[in-house]
Amino acid sequence: MIDTVVSVEMLVEEVMQIKKNRLAPDECTGNEKRLCIASGSHGDELGGQYICYQVIRRIKQDFQSLTGIVDVYPAMNPLGLDAQMRDFPLMDIDMNTVFPGDKEGAILEHAASKIIKDMAGADVCLDVHSSNSLIREIPQVRINDDVSESIMPYAKLLNTELVWIHPSTSVRAGSLAYALNAIGVKTMVIEAGVALRIDYDYCEQIVDGIFSLMKHMGIWQGEVTEVRRPTIATDGDVWFVNAESSGLFVPNIKHSMKVKKGEKIGTIVDVITGSVEERIYAPCDGLVFTFREYPAVEEGALIARIYGGDLT
Repeated sequence: MIDTVVSVEMLVEEVMQIKKNRLAPDECTGNEKRLCIASGSHGDELGGQYICYQVIRRIKQDFQSLTGIVDVYPAMNPLGLDAQMRDFPLMDIDMNTVFPGDKEGAILEHAASKIIKDMAGADVCLDVHSSNSLIREIPQVRINDDVSESIMPYAKLLNTELVWIHPSTSVRAGSLAYALNAIGVKTMVIEAGVALRIDYDYCEQIVDGIFSLMKHMGIWQGEVTEVRRPTIATDGDVWFVNAESSGLFVPNIKHSMKVKKGEKIGTIVDVITGSVEERIYAPCDGLVFTFREYPAVEEGALIARIYGGDLT
């Protein structure tokens, strides 16, 4: 059943609508577990759109196996999606900074408050993202350290290579995940791929994980794929590699590779002089789980994140 969660009249005789698709058994007892899947708060992130499509499609193919409620919100920032923009187009505001919102506030704050109200009471929420247009991410789950103990059993089921535990102090208070965790909805952020594109293999991998989670929650009785065991990372395990020069980044490795300390990651070149400005080397042994996608860089730009902990 498709419901309109938010409907706001715009100044240009246009109506912004945020919709959800509720999938539930034909007869509910009132005791069903409920999973929310949200994507598209950043209008340039398309992987979550495909994940939502595949979840809905698979449920419809074997509807009798559905024993709980799945609420799917594919396009949280529909105007950004239409305009191929990351932020909310009329205000240039990142939608994932305004939660929990304000019912009496401006357009975005009002929309955020309605979304939070609609999701309140869910058992688990997945907020699906696709990085940005500059860097590519392997499939990973990100959770706050203050809720990691209660959420980790769910995060391990999502078929990702990595679960990254962040200090809660480093997580933005305006994010959907922060706001929902604050009201008792166990919420995880999924990152995979790169903005403006769809990595179909990554998406299918995550969809398999979502059905594994649904099975664990008692929402799904159908067959599920055996999931991989993720590496658990904390901030102390993660090395950030940033450019110390500006220019064009030319990689020597590929995303998701394992590297050795001192191995060349790539070079930054000056295209007008034909010179090498910087040679970049791995600071540790580990897994490159974030890697530069857009080659033009400025000093300080993120080149890679490497998990340097135990990979056994």
